[in-house]
Amino acid sequence: MLSVYSLLRNKIKNSSMSGQKKNTKPANTCPPAPLWRRLAAMFYDTMLVIAIVMVISGLYHAVINNWLLGLEDAPIGFNPLLSTLITFAVFFFFAHFWGRSGQTLGMQAWRLRIQNSDGTRISLNQSLLRFIIAIPALGLGGIGLLWMLIDKERKTWQDRYSETVVVQLPQAKD
Repeated sequence: MLSVYSLLRNKIKNSSMSGQKKNTKPANTCPPAPLWRRLAAMFYDTMLVIAIVMVISGLYHAVINNWLLGLEDAPIGFNPLLSTLITFAVFFFFAHFWGRSGQTLGMQAWRLRIQNSDGTRISLNQSLLRFIIAIPALGLGGIGLLWMLIDKERKTWQDRYSETVVVQLPQAKD
């Protein structure tokens, strides 16, 4: 299973090393983000993701079930189209923020940023890899996040496989 992730990581790494813009903060000036800050930012982002899921589900049921199919109630059971739409929407939510500024809204509140080790923004391919690896990292009881507690570089599974770092930004001076 890990060999599949390694192959995917190498493929994405080879295709994502061009066209990077530098951030204003030089590399290695910010410390790695502690676990408690990552969890706090994840909580904030989870609230936003829940809102996105609710909006997409409501629109889907209004447009597809009510308007196109003429159903009054949603069918019971797994809906692969709705699940796919939600997965893509959640991915593009994270990819947009990670690629634009390196920060989701929750990360902005907790002064965290995702970047490459040289301080550049992460690519769309790296965002995809982080998103894919986060599923088992969180789904297996959070072991992929807790991994940072025993890792010498304080990296999670997502950080390792996407070759990115999550740093804690300094407090803004007024």
